[in-house]
Amino acid sequence: MPGPGPGRLSGPAPDAARRRRVAIVGAALSDCGRVDGPTPYALHAQAARRALADSGLDRSVIDGFASAGLGTLAPVEVAEYLGLRPAWTDSTSVGGATWEVMAAHAADAIAAGHANAVLLAYGSTARADIKARRRTANLSFGARGPLQFEAPYGHTLIAKYAMAARRHMHEYGTTLEQLASIAVQARANAADNPDAMFRDPISIDDVLSGEMIADPFTKLHCCIRSDGGCAILLAAEDYVPDTAKRPVWILGAGTAVSHTTMSEWEDFTVSPAAASGRLAFRRAGLTPSDVDIAELYDAFTYMTLVTLEDLGFCPKGEGGAFAAKGRLLRGGDLPVNTDGGGLSACHPGMRGLFLLVEAVRQLRGEAGPAQTLRRDGSPPEVAVASGTGGWFCSAGTVVLGRG
Repeated sequence: MPGPGPGRLSGPAPDAARRRRVAIVGAALSDCGRVDGPTPYALHAQAARRALADSGLDRSVIDGFASAGLGTLAPVEVAEYLGLRPAWTDSTSVGGATWEVMAAHAADAIAAGHANAVLLAYGSTARADIKARRRTANLSFGARGPLQFEAPYGHTLIAKYAMAARRHMHEYGTTLEQLASIAVQARANAADNPDAMFRDPISIDDVLSGEMIADPFTKLHCCIRSDGGCAILLAAEDYVPDTAKRPVWILGAGTAVSHTTMSEWEDFTVSPAAASGRLAFRRAGLTPSDVDIAELYDAFTYMTLVTLEDLGFCPKGEGGAFAAKGRLLRGGDLPVNTDGGGLSACHPGMRGLFLLVEAVRQLRGEAGPAQTLRRDGSPPEVAVASGTGGWFCSAGTVVLGRG
């Protein structure tokens, strides 16, 4: 059954004199991990159906849709596949940060009354495509435009991250063991997550002795390749009384971009999360010390380290020492990537939306054996989800809360 027709907004009209509060009212994963058979469209649809069911709302309330990375006219093609004709759309594509940026856009649109309920959906068969030889990975990203000056030297995405990590090691004395500890803690967090692709424990020695991919990254410093999808539904506060689950409120959000060409990156040890994080915390009226859990994009161990610093959880240059003390474990001072992250749980191409789904589950207290608890035994009150795109080219940070 089609959703709202073109140009029509359903639901209550906002008061022009105020901005409405916005909550995530539905969140779900599609089948994840090793998923042979379904297309990316099918994973979008499965995740969307599950998120809508999770919300308890009728699909007719959806008047906005956001997606990227699939279809000739994304998100129109995917919306059509889902049977939606939204009056508000977003197809922003800035790499892994896309979904936090889209969430910020959607929250602003709902708050201003341009939409009432916006669905964000993602699905990818990245692992299955490689396995079936349907797609060849291209990590050099072409040779046109500004990137043409780096492409001839084989400067892949992984190499860009590796170069930045080496600079941090040079500037601040960060060690391979400290970086490895991030992978070890991610795997420990994945151990109790039934949806995680890899759950067996690993040691620092396992990380250090692995196959070298791009110095200093061995295989376990790098994210896994999986299949999967997920979706969230954001809605105006007017709909919250009718939802099935406790709402998770958008308290603040910020976005930022940095560079594409490495020569234009002023400091390899600072990511655009330094800017997006400041904006998000300021708009939320909170500080990093108020955060109970952090879901951070972790295509490589160095991403976690530098994002911790740039969001203000520790001083610049001290991310290695901060992480190495076990603080990132679910029972640590700052649980990070509580599902196991892209290093162990799932990484089907772009992981940013998975960060928001996991944050919602944790704040609701629905993570089962992988649930993080505060010292008083209650679920977390405040979470931050921060996505990174490209090779630290973009960042989106969203602060979420129960109250």
